[in-house]
This record gives sequence, structure tokens and C-alpha cells, in this order.
Amino acid sequence: MSEKTARIVVIGAGQAGASLAARLRALGHSGPLTLIGGEEAPPYQRPPLSKAYLKGEMERERLFLRPPSFYADQGIALETGVLAVGIDRTARVVTLSDGRTTPYDLLALTTGSVPRHLPAGAGGDLGGVLTMRGLPDADGLAAHLRPGTRALIIGGGYIGLEAAAVLAEARLTVTVIEREPRILARVAASETADFFRDLHRAHDVAIREGVTLERLTGRDGRVTGGELADGRVIIAELVLVGIGVTPADDLARAAGLAIENGIRVDANGRTSDPAIFAAGDCASFPGPEGRIRLESVPNAIEHAEATAAAMLGDPAPYVARPWFWSDQYDVKLQIAGLNAGHDRVVTRPGARPGGLSVWYFRGPRLISIDAMNDPRAYMTAKRWIEAGVSPDPDRVADPAADLKDLV
Repeated sequence: MSEKTARIVVIGAGQAGASLAARLRALGHSGPLTLIGGEEAPPYQRPPLSKAYLKGEMERERLFLRPPSFYADQGIALETGVLAVGIDRTARVVTLSDGRTTPYDLLALTTGSVPRHLPAGAGGDLGGVLTMRGLPDADGLAAHLRPGTRALIIGGGYIGLEAAAVLAEARLTVTVIEREPRILARVAASETADFFRDLHRAHDVAIREGVTLERLTGRDGRVTGGELADGRVIIAELVLVGIGVTPADDLARAAGLAIENGIRVDANGRTSDPAIFAAGDCASFPGPEGRIRLESVPNAIEHAEATAAAMLGDPAPYVARPWFWSDQYDVKLQIAGLNAGHDRVVTRPGARPGGLSVWYFRGPRLISIDAMNDPRAYMTAKRWIEAGVSPDPDRVADPAADLKDLV
């Protein structure tokens, strides 16, 4: 069997799955190719769901990564509205939720990640309690966007803060609670958190940090508020749970594949079964300083495309170049690199009024940047990080020093 004519099945029709399938065809794969997705919609973009789409600025069809006709034109059998529920690695067969089976020679898992939910015992099953991950979530949330509605957002990470911005702009009364001492505690420096706390408070969003939700309260099956551990109650007709995501690795786990913070793959996207690959949010892969897993659109695309090449017999070690973004009100946050392990942070005013960049160093080495409405600082730092070049932190902090002269 040639890899170019192998029967390939891709489980997960998100950004990674769609990118992997398209790349396989672009690289010359001519065998049967099936893309399986649990949602009814064809593969679509997720970032606009909590921004332009939720605000009514983007039509549903514009979310689609490619026109529905693309898959038929490319000979990709797109199976939507059906889940893969089992993998028989010996027979090389995938079982679907409707009872059908699909054979494979090579299998790719691009199952993404799933949001964490509140348990039913804490009120997570009440009406009006939502998460924000997929198109059905965005449609469900849009139905609640009525001015004056009191909204409680659980979690002060980027997901929760992006949602808070949209709800506040829709004139809802918004409260964000975060159990850590501050918002963005796990992902950003206090300087970045201070910037966004001030931004949200300027838009009348109440942010309560260092508070723990005890349970949600309800009446007649619908949420009425949240009771905090200190006994206080926040009244709310809408609750959005934004407490993070976990890799969707249940299918791989049940099939006996190696799991390590997601589906464990090598530098070429291959799992512990040589016939099965994985890419995107669901997969952890070797990085320069240990195994990592990234939740971002760029990683989903680039990891999937590198894995597609490896599946067709042209492997090259995948080297991630992490970058992320977040849009809140009129602020665009751009992040490059990973800030884990930093031991020094310096800030620099942006070229535009109100702009700011936060630079992370580990020893003398620049490892990451958060740039708020400062695209020049972002692009400059991103280029340096990828090239392994580091400026002097003291000169970065000097607003009189021109960026182009720092290295």
C-alpha cells in the first residue's frame, strides 16, 4: 500500500481536521479520504463566534472555512452530525454513533478540546447556564443578549473576558468572578491583567477576584444567580462558564493510545500506534523545553499540515511558533511566544495612545510578549523570539529607545 492511495479517516472536523484533509489532497493523496465531524455545520472558524458572529456582524456562512462544495470537489467525504464512538486498532475500523463503521489504513485524530462544565450538583444543568465553544453555544448565547439582563461570567481568563466585552457592549449588566487572586493569573503577568481589569471596569463590568463560587441558584429549572463561598449572592438570569478547556482525548484513551496532557504524539504527529496520528488542540508534542500542547488557530493549522506530510511519507519535525490573539472592545491583544518560566517582566508604552506591550524574559532571553494595540512591538518581538534574538530588558523599558535600535 502507498501512503498516497491509503484509506485515510480524519476524526474531528474543526480547524485542524479541515486543514489536515485539505493538505493531504494538496500533497497528492488520491485515496479515499473521510472527514468526520460531530456538528451539523461544515468546518468553521471558532474565534469569531464570541466576537463578530455573536454581535451579528458576521453571517453564519462567512464562518465556514471553505464552501461546502469544496469537500465534494476534492473527493473528501464529509460526514457531519455524527460522532466517532470507537476505534478498533486491530481491524482498523472506526465505529460511528449511527452504527456504521468506516475502515482505515491511516487514521488522524483532530478532536480538539472541550469546555469544562460545572457539575449538576453545583447548578450546572440549570437553564440559562452556558459555555462558549461551538456554533450552537454562540447561537444559544445570542438568544440571551437583551439589554438589562444580568450576566454572571465564571472565570477571568481570555474566554471569559472576551465574552464579558461582547455582553457589556450589548448593554447587559456583567459581573466576572475569578477564584484566583487576579484575572489572567495562569496566562499573563499582573501588568497585562491590570490593563484588562481597567479596560473592563471602564465599560462598567464588575470584576471580583479571589472569590469562589459555591453553587448556582435556580427556580423552576432556570438559573437565578450564584452563591459565593463567603455567602454573598450575585443575581443573574444568564451564567457563562469560562473555566477553561480540556483536550478531547476520550476516544484515543479508550482505544489504548498513550495520553500525556492530551494525545501523546512524536515530532511528526504519530501516536503510540504507527497507523494513527493526531494534531491540534488534542495533541501534545515535543517542544524545545519539554512536551507542550497548544490551543490556538495557528497551531491547529500548522500542526495539521505538518502531520499530513508525515502521513504521506514526508516527515519533518514540527516546530511550533506560538502566537495568539484576543479582541476586547477596541483593544487587540497579540501574543507571541510562551511566557512559562519567565523571571522578569518589563513594560513599554505603545506608539499609539493607550497602547502597551509587556515583555517576558527568562534570564537575558526574550521568550514572550503581550502587545495591546501595539502591532509594531508585537511584530518586532515575534521576529526576535523566532530568531532567538534578545534585546536588553532595560532598553526595552526605555520609551525613548527606538525599537529598531534595540538589537
